[in-house]
Amino acid sequence: MSKKPLILGIETSCDETAASIITQNDQGSPVVLSSVVSSQVEVHKKFGGVVPELAARAHIDKIDWIVQKAIDDSGKKINEIDAVASTAGPGLIVCLSVGLSFGKAFAASINKPFIAVNHLEGHALSPKLNSNLNYPYLLLLISGGHSQFLNVQGLGKYKRLGTTIDDALGEAFDKTAKLLGIEFPGGPQIEILAKKGDPNKYDLPKPIFSKGGCNLSFAGLKTAVLRITKNIKTDQEKFDLAASFQRTIEEILYKKTKIAFKEFEKQNALTEKNFVVAGGVAANQNIRNMLINLCEEENYQSIFPPIELCGDNAAMIAMVGLEKFKLKEFSQLDHPAKPRWPLDENDCFFERCWGSIIMQYWLMKSEPDVWSIDQQIKSGAKGAPWDGGKKLSGCKKFKVNEKR
Repeated sequence: MSKKPLILGIETSCDETAASIITQNDQGSPVVLSSVVSSQVEVHKKFGGVVPELAARAHIDKIDWIVQKAIDDSGKKINEIDAVASTAGPGLIVCLSVGLSFGKAFAASINKPFIAVNHLEGHALSPKLNSNLNYPYLLLLISGGHSQFLNVQGLGKYKRLGTTIDDALGEAFDKTAKLLGIEFPGGPQIEILAKKGDPNKYDLPKPIFSKGGCNLSFAGLKTAVLRITKNIKTDQEKFDLAASFQRTIEEILYKKTKIAFKEFEKQNALTEKNFVVAGGVAANQNIRNMLINLCEEENYQSIFPPIELCGDNAAMIAMVGLEKFKLKEFSQLDHPAKPRWPLDENDCFFERCWGSIIMQYWLMKSEPDVWSIDQQIKSGAKGAPWDGGKKLSGCKKFKVNEKR
């Protein structure tokens, strides 16, 4: 019997230090032998959010112990490891550098291949840890740093169908929780508070709800919550706002997911329709139930990673490492950390559009007289998309994306 590959995965892209050992069974399916995750909640709680420098220091303090524990828990020895896979991006560069450097040094010390992994690819393949999933499938990735619909066509083959144009969904949950006075990380608590409230008490906005394809926007919703919290006086009103926020998110995801289904079906000749939801927000039970019901309506098979693997973890990184190891897709030891690393390298959404918007915004902020609306009109400019009704069509380049 040939030796099964044994892969060490390392994850330090944000505020979790994680390590995992995985292998595969006789059928070629992955088997998680160990998965260790150390959270930094206590480090960042008093600041109300992740402080990158403190996160990096915490990674440095714990990473050797976390990796050793993952190896011990797996029952394997260091010299049995066949390759080391580390997250190289996207994420906070000071945090990425810790796990990436450790992984490179570890691989070099045991003279085994090193594999740089895209964190988003880890989420994209995470359902394969507990299900026999065939390509292609539609992925909704919803986490604290990312919100996007992806057509997953195979390992390394991804086409982005839609993304958030401002805040990630997990970020919107955490910021709403902070406005409601909930300690960091408060996002998961929103669902709990929502059970005590009236979901119809507040009529909250649904940005780009009827335009923009399956792109998402949550900044306007967050701003509406901010305005309401200034007038909240009782706990019941907090519960009602949490419930209204939860309901609004569900309605947005319901509609945008239906649009993504249609786009996915246009791009693939399907024999089976699989819809995968991954990322930390996939642990939200109300959102899960809503998406499961939607899949039943549209004849899709809904697939979720185990709750413990929805958030950042190293098992998903090791999973990608395992797939790449079998194809001998190894990385050089000078592979850089990449704070921005899209899965769909051909989708220049932000390059063709968002960069232009940000540049206009800062020019207007720094030179308001030069960039007044009247002078924009005189110079032939169409105006920035936040002017007037904040329409997406305010930017000609943004219009291109609306048609997708």
